[in-house]
Amino acid sequence: MLDSAPAPVALAAPSAPAEPVGSAAPRGRGILVDAACVALGGSPVLRSASISAEPGRTLAILGPSGCGKTTLLRVLAGLQRLDSGRVVLGGTLMAGPAERSGAAGPGAYRNGTSAQTVHVAADKRGVGMVFQDWSLFPHLTVAANVAFGLPRSERPRSRVLPRPASGRVRDLLHMVGIAELADRLPGSLSGGQQQRVALARALAPQPSVLLLDEPFSSLDTTLRVEVRAEVAALLRELEVTCVFVTHDQDEAFVLGDEVAVMRDGAVIQQASPAVLYERPTDRWLAGFVGEANTVAGRAEGDIAYTPMGPMKLQSPLHGEVDVLLRPEELALTEGRSGTVDHIEFFGHDTLYYIREAGGGLLRCRATGAPRFAIGSSVDICHSGERTVAFPRPS
Repeated sequence: MLDSAPAPVALAAPSAPAEPVGSAAPRGRGILVDAACVALGGSPVLRSASISAEPGRTLAILGPSGCGKTTLLRVLAGLQRLDSGRVVLGGTLMAGPAERSGAAGPGAYRNGTSAQTVHVAADKRGVGMVFQDWSLFPHLTVAANVAFGLPRSERPRSRVLPRPASGRVRDLLHMVGIAELADRLPGSLSGGQQQRVALARALAPQPSVLLLDEPFSSLDTTLRVEVRAEVAALLRELEVTCVFVTHDQDEAFVLGDEVAVMRDGAVIQQASPAVLYERPTDRWLAGFVGEANTVAGRAEGDIAYTPMGPMKLQSPLHGEVDVLLRPEELALTEGRSGTVDHIEFFGHDTLYYIREAGGGLLRCRATGAPRFAIGSSVDICHSGERTVAFPRPS
């Protein structure tokens, strides 16, 4: 899949510094996609999308269907050309306008003379990719599928692996926990086993960047949790920079050191899972990354005054606002300000739906079994620390 990396080029980082080539860093290379724009069939798919990841870290790209996640991953892999913007891997320009003649290395395509555009071919980027449907060869054994990921000079010429290659292939299969399946065909494997084969094949050329497109979406819930935990541990051990696409918020928060949330072709916010959850940049994002209640209030600096009392804000605001309240930050006591409308018990916790006197509905999450019954009269208080508020549309 990948041979040699192109020569480095000096670049001025716009929003996050690119990792210089040859630095004392983990085996993975840092990535930077800056202001990427792509239109397909005349319709914008990426709208100045920017992401970054430090060497050896995992970045999750989270968003609803059709928001441009997979296109952004294909841009990183070199499978999709940019209309504008740039891609930098490990301090090396992979796509975008060249700053000087000869800026990119082997495999680069340059367009024009005065304003050169670089596009390094996919097989020259040092990137491995696991596709959503795994894309295994059904007529090849598991070992032969993995061997296909080796550099061309090391691939076997038949389904039977030659001895020099078999050691490396079997090491990879052992690493992902399926060494005993080397001689099986993909059609005889479970979904989880096929996923491991695809991962081993992507790791075969020892890529410094690994891209995964919804890698667990075809697995059932129980197996998905098991496999993603194993993959996360493996990636940490290998120190490979990883970018994976998902529409599952739990998956993104569990696996991602940072999460970039996309909507309509743009990256709305990139941050650690904790920052995204506690300090979302807008109302839509607050609801997308978790359950969100909002109550009306009036902000005066770092305090918002609401029917539930004054609440401290993380950032000062003034005027009419909607204050974000997560369900786990609300506590219930006996009272008269609301009525329990509905209850969902999950074993480890209980989710209450509280109908306020004014008709609004709030969700409150408490540990353990239900303490209140449907129809109970309750009071609601905010038990959290500082929260965020969003200016109310005029």
